[in-house]
Amino acid sequence: MNGKTITIFSNKGGVGKTFVAINLGTALALTGRKVLLIDFDFQAGQDMARMLNLSPRRAIVDFLPKLEEQESNFVFEEYVTTHACGLDFLPAVKNTRQIGHITPENIKPFLKKAAADYEYILIDAGKSFSETLITVLDYSNLILLVATPDILAVYQIKWTLDVLQSLHFPLNMVKLILNRSESRGSVAWQEVRAALTCEIFCHIPSDGRTVGMALNRGVPCVIDSPKSKVAESFIKMVPELEKEDVYVVATEVERIRSSEGLAKPGEFWEKFGITQQMVQNSSIEQGVYSQEDEVIALKKKIHERLVERLNLDGVTTESLMNPKAILKVKQNAEKLVSNLLTEETGGKLSSHEERNRLVRDIVNEALGLGPLEDFLADPDVTDIMVNNKDEIYVEKKGKLFLTNKKFISDDKMRSVIDRIIAPLGRRIDESTPMVDARLPDGSRINAIIPPLSLGGPMITIRKFGQERLEIGDMLNKYNSLSQPMADFLNACVICRRNIIVSGGTGAGKTTFLNVMSEFVPDNERIITIEDAAELKLKKSHWARLEARPSNIEGKGQVTIRDLFINSLRMRPDRIVIGECRGPEVLDMLQAMNTGHDGSMTTLHANSTRDVVVRMDSMVLLSGIELPVRAINEMIASAIEIIVHISRFSDGTRKVTGISEVVGLDSDHQLELKDVFLFKQKGMDEQGNVIGEFQSTGYVPQCYDDFTTRGIVLDKKIFSK
Repeated sequence: MNGKTITIFSNKGGVGKTFVAINLGTALALTGRKVLLIDFDFQAGQDMARMLNLSPRRAIVDFLPKLEEQESNFVFEEYVTTHACGLDFLPAVKNTRQIGHITPENIKPFLKKAAADYEYILIDAGKSFSETLITVLDYSNLILLVATPDILAVYQIKWTLDVLQSLHFPLNMVKLILNRSESRGSVAWQEVRAALTCEIFCHIPSDGRTVGMALNRGVPCVIDSPKSKVAESFIKMVPELEKEDVYVVATEVERIRSSEGLAKPGEFWEKFGITQQMVQNSSIEQGVYSQEDEVIALKKKIHERLVERLNLDGVTTESLMNPKAILKVKQNAEKLVSNLLTEETGGKLSSHEERNRLVRDIVNEALGLGPLEDFLADPDVTDIMVNNKDEIYVEKKGKLFLTNKKFISDDKMRSVIDRIIAPLGRRIDESTPMVDARLPDGSRINAIIPPLSLGGPMITIRKFGQERLEIGDMLNKYNSLSQPMADFLNACVICRRNIIVSGGTGAGKTTFLNVMSEFVPDNERIITIEDAAELKLKKSHWARLEARPSNIEGKGQVTIRDLFINSLRMRPDRIVIGECRGPEVLDMLQAMNTGHDGSMTTLHANSTRDVVVRMDSMVLLSGIELPVRAINEMIASAIEIIVHISRFSDGTRKVTGISEVVGLDSDHQLELKDVFLFKQKGMDEQGNVIGEFQSTGYVPQCYDDFTTRGIVLDKKIFSK
């Protein structure tokens, strides 16, 4: 069976589009034709089902997976609801949450299947242009536009015809149905015909009483009042629809549109002032967060009106500091933005999802963190890097992606920075153009503004991972180290070896320090000292200290070095410094040499051997004039184990080396012995790193100490 697909459309509500679709489908079904009526109007709230007095159990979305599986035993009868006249009815969705599941790709096999099973398929297409609607029109043989004889409706139909012609749909497949023709005060049909480029296919007379009674009863007019002039107009259309020359072959429509060189969707929507959101799955995997450039102007306009209204309502910056207050303000703002969008766009937004996204973006820009909100909420995003208002990168699974999110302007970006740091007691301006702070959830933020950043304000956020990793995760889930490595480090922590975790930026040093903390006995007092608190140890006796920057007057600064000196008076069993980056390294070395063993810290370095060079440099830069020999002796007696972590090109993070500091050589240089290494052997076809963890054959000097303290560790783990 090669059925005819008829799409009934109007971009203006209230013209009787659904009424036409129901009665035309009923008239065809009463002649014995096999007819399928589809409610594709997502905004009508199932009006068609109510007008037919039907309660459909299934929708198109329910069997799209069946079509994707290409099941040969699929039959429409299992899904459709049959009307008393013989008409089969099927809505596209049953609720608004399912709208996003209908896409241009998955609607194609459905339309092909329907055309193979039915003689006529009538589609009530709603009143909004979208990519899915264009796909439906591509597979249609006839487009019936519905209008009433009034100026507004005629202009709307004229606009629709312009759109269809710009999309290169052949004009001979587009016909006009003039509803309520020749009603009182209406425009004469001759004037309507003269104003439009398509022919009038049918006149439906105005009969409010007959139509109203039929609608109230939930019965089509052609059944409820078959002798009425309204019913007769639909019955007269049936013979016309049986003529082959009324239709255009669907494949011919696609060929014509392809040969005419249809413009890219973005260019088309921009030309006609429509915002169109393409439904995408896992778009972040491609480095894309869907946000079209053409909505920036609209967002600016709505944003300005929203801010003006909020100011009139007395909403102040201070009131936004209260979480409960800001929640209430956001709820009111969402309602206001929704109304403003309707005023500005005239209802031409393509979908419910598009409207919700715009509302969320505008409210976030005005009251939240703007385009950063989505990234902060995404658990897979670990770093957010804003180079300027138009360029936002994120890191996901160890890889960087350029997103399509943007700030409206530099001023709005500055407002977001102020909104982030104000509750933290920080400030940023031309006199203090840099700020480093910690968000309430533990995430670390750095912001820098002109004149230091030449391209505009910059923001970098290192998100605080909500997932608390354990050594089992590092072994089995992420393959970051081997079991012998884990056993050796466990013994080192229990045996109170002083450990440094080194690596580059974003290598996972702090995360690994958190994981190693689970090896510390629970009866020991741990004090952590950090510039921005990120450590989250899994211990009961744990005290946290955090450095403090200077205030507006340049006073009140408390450095990591100050906190370290104070921590020595707090009776610590172990001291953990989040990161050594300055003079505090000298104090830490002295503390490790005076009984505070079992301490740990992280340090930026390219390898285990570079750690020594970095520590020499930091001690010398502290202003203490010591010979390198003396510094090396201090390091050799204080530091015992160095663990190096690297981030690879595939985004994975691995422990690439564990070394023991064995002392000084004849030249008074620190001597390190590698205990374990990771050897990279290459890359697979997917770009994943191939390699293995190896022991070097060296048995560390601390092994004897393990045995003395009763720590059982198989010596074979050090064998090659």
